[in-house]
Amino acid sequence: MTSAQVDRHGDRPAGHEAAETAQAPGEGSGEGYHRGLGARQIQMIAIGGAIGTGLFLGAGKGISKAGPSLILAYAIAGVVIFFIMRALGELLMYRPVSGSFSEYAREFVGPFWGYVTGWTYWLFWVVTGIVEVTAAAQYMSYWTHDSIPQWAYALIFTLILYAVNLISVKLFGELEFWFSMVKVTAIVGMILICAGILTLGFSDAADTATVANLWNDGGFFPKGIGGTLMTLQIVMFAFLAVELVGVTAGESKDPEKTLPKAINTVPWRIAVFYIGALIMILSVVPWHEFTPSVSPFVAAFQKMGLGMGAGIVNFVVLTAALSSCNSGMYSTGRMLRDLALNGQGPKVLTKLTRSGTPLVGTTVSAALMLVGVWINYVAPGKAFTYVVSFATISGMWAWIMILVCQIRYRAKSDRGELPRSSFRAPGAPYTSWFALLFIFLVIVMMGIDKDARISLYCAPLWALILGVSYLVLKAKNPENKAFAKRS
Repeated sequence: MTSAQVDRHGDRPAGHEAAETAQAPGEGSGEGYHRGLGARQIQMIAIGGAIGTGLFLGAGKGISKAGPSLILAYAIAGVVIFFIMRALGELLMYRPVSGSFSEYAREFVGPFWGYVTGWTYWLFWVVTGIVEVTAAAQYMSYWTHDSIPQWAYALIFTLILYAVNLISVKLFGELEFWFSMVKVTAIVGMILICAGILTLGFSDAADTATVANLWNDGGFFPKGIGGTLMTLQIVMFAFLAVELVGVTAGESKDPEKTLPKAINTVPWRIAVFYIGALIMILSVVPWHEFTPSVSPFVAAFQKMGLGMGAGIVNFVVLTAALSSCNSGMYSTGRMLRDLALNGQGPKVLTKLTRSGTPLVGTTVSAALMLVGVWINYVAPGKAFTYVVSFATISGMWAWIMILVCQIRYRAKSDRGELPRSSFRAPGAPYTSWFALLFIFLVIVMMGIDKDARISLYCAPLWALILGVSYLVLKAKNPENKAFAKRS
C-alpha cells in the first residue's frame, strides 16, 4: 500500500496515534494540526519566501563577481525554481501533508531517504536561523551603536519568535504576513524611485543614471561567463525557502485552492523582486560602484543622496532576517514532529500545545539557534560564509528530493497505480530532470569556490551521522513500519 492508502485504512506507522490529539472538530488536519493559515497568509508566506537576506545582502557579492550578468543568473535560476515548485505542487495536490518533503521521500524513495530528508531540512532551518538571528542583532547596532550587547538582541529576538510560534499557527501566519508586506513594499518602492530617477532625472544619481549602465562598463558579462557561473551558489541561496509553502500544507484552510495559486505566482515574484529590482539598481548605479560587504540597496540609496534611505533599508533587512528566523522555527518544529510520528525521531517530539503547535520540536530547535548565536560570537570572519554555504547545500537537498519524488510519482500515476494529481507540472518529467541537472551544476560550482567548498566537506560527515543513527534506530525497532519500504 502507499502511504496515502495507509492513512485511509488506519494502518499508520508507530506514533501516528498521537497526531490525532489537539484536533478540534472541523479545524484539525489529519496530523493534529489546526488549519489556521488562510489564503491571504499563504500568499504572503509564498511571496516572503522569495525575498530575504539572500537578495538584500547577497546580491552585493553577486554583483561584484558577475556584474550586470547577475540578472541573467537570477532569471535562469528562477525558471528552475518554478519547475521545482510545480513539481512540489503536483505532489501536494496528490497528498497535502505537513512535513511534506520527508513524507514524499519516505513514500517514493524509501524510509531511509525520508529520514535523511527530514533531518537535513531541519538542520537547514536551524543553521539558517543561526545566521538570521545573529544578523538581526547586528542590524540593531545601526541605531544603538553597540550600547546594547549583540547577544542581548539575539536572545530577545529568539525568545519573541519562539513564543509566537508556540501560541498559534494563526499568529505565526499573521506575523509572517506583515514581515512579507514590509519586504514587498520596500522593493516596489525602490523600483519606483529608480524608475523616477531614470525618467525624471531627480536625485544625486541622475547624471549617471541610464539603462546603458547594464552594458557600457565592460559589457553585460564584465567578468566573463565563468564569473556568472560562480554566482550560482549565491543565487540559489537567495531562493531557498520558496518551498516553505509545502510545509504549510497540513495547516492551510483550503490547500486545494491556496497552494496552486501561491505556486503559480512564482514567475512574477522572481521577475519583479529579483530581475526588476536588479535592472533598476544597476541602471541607476554602475555595477563597479557596489562592494560585496554592503547591501546594494543601501549603496543605491546612498548614491542617490536620499539620507533616510539607509535607515529604511536597514529596517527592511532587519525584517527580512526576522522573517527567515520566524519561518525557521515554524518549519523545524513540524519537521521534527513528522519524523517522530513516523518512528524516526524521539516520541517526545510529537507533543503538541493546546493550540496545535509542536511544543517540544520548536523548543529544541530554538535552543539550538541560541547555541548558534554563541558560535557566531566566538567565530567571526568567514564563519558566516561557511554557514551560508552549508545552508545552501542542505537546503538544495530538499529540492533534489522533491524532483526525484515527483518523477517517481508521475511514473506511477501514468501507469494508473496512483491517482493523478489535479495540479500536474507542465513539461514533467523533462522539466524535473532539467532542474536536477542544474542543481548538480550548482554543486560543482560550489566545489570550485574555495569559500563554499567547506560545505561539501561537511556534507559527507552529516551523511555518516545520519546513516549510523538510522541503523541504530532500525536495530532497536526492527518491527517498526517506519523502516519498511512502502509499495
